[in-house]
Amino acid sequence: MIGGRGSEFERRHERVLALFPRLKERLAQTAGSMSGGEQQMLAVGRALMADPQLLLLDEPSLGLAPRVTAEILETLGRLNREGLSVVLVEQKAPLALKLAHRAYVMANGRITAAVDPRKIKSHDELAQYYLG
Repeated sequence: MIGGRGSEFERRHERVLALFPRLKERLAQTAGSMSGGEQQMLAVGRALMADPQLLLLDEPSLGLAPRVTAEILETLGRLNREGLSVVLVEQKAPLALKLAHRAYVMANGRITAAVDPRKIKSHDELAQYYLG
């Protein structure tokens, strides 16, 4: 590419492959033939290629094995610690709370509680916000 654009693309591409090494093993594979977890990694990777300041994710753990979910969420946490803002909508609240700086409980399209994720110590405490 002309004007250094190719080098920026390559830098981002290498970054995505470093974040998701499994994708490097699948470079010749079509997205439709990848596992659900690999497809989710690919979706996040595609978004990261745009070098966003904010990443919006809706249920990234949906239908994924716990190990793959943990891997993806760990990567999202790493990206956040490196300065990328992440908005995560997730029904598996305990997973999301491990990453969150702020958390909100929604019911019927409305925020019903603002939660400090550091103060939630058990599933029972979390349930109180849902039942609240």
